[in-house]
Amino acid sequence: MRALKKLTNVVAVLGIAIGIAACGATNGKESMSSDKSMAKADIVDTAVSAKQFNTLVTAVQAAGLVETLKSEGPFTVFAPTDDAFAALPDGTVESLLKPENKDKLVAILTYHVVSGKVMSADIAGKELVVASVQGSSLDVNAKGGSVMINNATVIGADVEASNGVIHVIDTVLLPK
Repeated sequence: MRALKKLTNVVAVLGIAIGIAACGATNGKESMSSDKSMAKADIVDTAVSAKQFNTLVTAVQAAGLVETLKSEGPFTVFAPTDDAFAALPDGTVESLLKPENKDKLVAILTYHVVSGKVMSADIAGKELVVASVQGSSLDVNAKGGSVMINNATVIGADVEASNGVIHVIDTVLLPK
């Protein structure tokens, strides 16, 4: 419950935006479309309709974060794909989904969220350290041809939702 309250009360990152460099951030194969029909859905419904975040959606449900991520926000979510979760060591996802590991799951999931709606143009060409909703820092590097969030590469950017934006990443981020 403390993490849910923290998620809804985190102050927006002090004018620092997280996003994706406008060029080279999507590869077409794994990116999501940001058409107008998807912009009407909230972050959770947008992720569900994308069909590449089944594990993430299951984890959000197990962590009890659905209502929070359906709230007004705005939120910026770095969303790992199903392939990103599959790359974790065998048994990791199953272990995290157990009720006794809910606090750890909440910490991991909220580490993927930044308060505020941050688009790719906001940080193009920048290198930043920003606070996640979980409380730990995220290293953002948008100076090269690809955008990195810690050790994850952004493979889809600026998927707008009614309460924020999703940026697709290829790796599950783990708090330090």
